[in-house]
Amino acid sequence: MVIKVFLASSSGSTAIKKKQQDVVGFLEALKVDYTQLDIACNEDNRMWMRQNVPTEKKPTNGIPLPPQIFNEESYCGDYDTFFDAKEDNSVYEFLGLPPPPGSKEAEKAQIVENGTHAEETIADENVDESTEVPVEERNGNAHGEEEEEGEGGEEEEEEVAEGEIADDEATEGETAGDEAPAEEEEAVEETDERARAEEEEEQEEADEDREEEAE
Repeated sequence: MVIKVFLASSSGSTAIKKKQQDVVGFLEALKVDYTQLDIACNEDNRMWMRQNVPTEKKPTNGIPLPPQIFNEESYCGDYDTFFDAKEDNSVYEFLGLPPPPGSKEAEKAQIVENGTHAEETIADENVDESTEVPVEERNGNAHGEEEEEGEGGEEEEEEVAEGEIADDEATEGETAGDEAPAEEEEAVEETDERARAEEEEEQEEADEDREEEAE
């Protein structure tokens, strides 16, 4: 992959010259292989650069100014995006190149990668912990269900016993109710017998009185 930097060697703008020097000097400091393509002396370079800069990246007038940076045919950006990448230590990412070992960008990528792996590992562990139920917990649930069933059975037995006791009491009440009229009838019969006996005694005494008067 070759980095292409489109420049204007005969630009009359001091700002453009300074930006071009900044890009080239930084690439040389990083020892990045690049090719300078002059748009001032080569019309094909000028046309190619203008045609391949994305429309949304072009200025209002539609004419992109140098420097413009490409990785082969892929557009990387202009000076402003290059400067932002330099400040963020992500120039290799901006250029679409792998960072060399030991560079700040490589260390940053390693930290991000390790952090991502760590987060994935923690997430996997959380999923495993949430799906796997410990044996003790399963046993505890089983014992709890057995105890609940046992308590439910005892409550049912108590309810049945209470119901039987209530039935017995009701039966005894009915029996007592039946016995009460019988006792009343016996008392009435005894009273009638006494009355008849008294009447008989009175009758006998009356008969005896009549016999004495007759004599």
